[in-house]
Amino acid sequence: MYPNATYSQLPDPVRQRAFYESVALKRGMAWVIDTMIVAVLVFIALLFTAFLGVFIFFAIWLVVSFGYRVATLATGSATWGMRLMAIEFRDWQGQRFGLPQALLHTLGYTVSVSFAPLQIVSIVCMLATERGQGLTDLALGTVALNRRAV
Repeated sequence: MYPNATYSQLPDPVRQRAFYESVALKRGMAWVIDTMIVAVLVFIALLFTAFLGVFIFFAIWLVVSFGYRVATLATGSATWGMRLMAIEFRDWQGQRFGLPQALLHTLGYTVSVSFAPLQIVSIVCMLATERGQGLTDLALGTVALNRRAV
């Protein structure tokens, strides 16, 4: 879908290091925040089902998490946790995410966290690649960057 992502429109990780500094750590902290937000949303959903939703808890978690991530990535190119950590996603052309990229990235994330080995490889990639990209980022040509100061 994406041509050989040359990343020519993205900051250079050597000459513009500030865009990538501590992004992997910030992504981890953002993930914790996002997980807490999703947990609260799932609890609210369980209240609305008079706790009968506990029988399909994991399905509710999956739907709520997927919806939360798509909605926040499509509207601000970052989840609420990422916004608190001052990072955002950019596509291979340096553009903010729209709905298609948000859907694809969230789908990749969901598959990745569903299989522990994929998630471990993704975390290692975030720590080892010069742009701090996980598996989904590498597949889609996306990066997480420190947000530019306004």
